[in-house]
Amino acid sequence: MVRQVPAFLLQHEVKVEPYEGSSSKGDVYGPAAVVRCLIDERTQMVTSPGGEQVTSGSSYITRPNHRPPPKSRVTLPDGRITKVITIARADGGNLPVPSNTQVYLQ
Repeated sequence: MVRQVPAFLLQHEVKVEPYEGSSSKGDVYGPAAVVRCLIDERTQMVTSPGGEQVTSGSSYITRPNHRPPPKSRVTLPDGRITKVITIARADGGNLPVPSNTQVYLQ
C-alpha cells in the first residue's frame, strides 16, 4: 500500500495546464486541472531536464501520481502564473513516510 501525503496537509490549490508542445502561434497547453497541494515559497537551485542549473522561486508538494511535464503552466493561489522546471518523486516504499511529487517552478 502506497502511503500518500495526508489530505489535511494539502492546504492550497493551483491550476495546472500541461505543456503539449509548441506551434507557429506559441506554446500549446492541455486543459487546466485544479491540484490540491502544499506550496513552498523558497528560492533554490534545481537542475532542469536539460542539465542546466536553474533558480526555482517556489515549489509545491502533492500526490505521487501528479507528473506535469516541464514547461507546464501553473497558476498559483495569488494569481501569479509560472512554469514547471522539473519534478521530483519521493517513493516512501515500505517506510512509514508518504510518497509524493514535488514540482519545482520558475
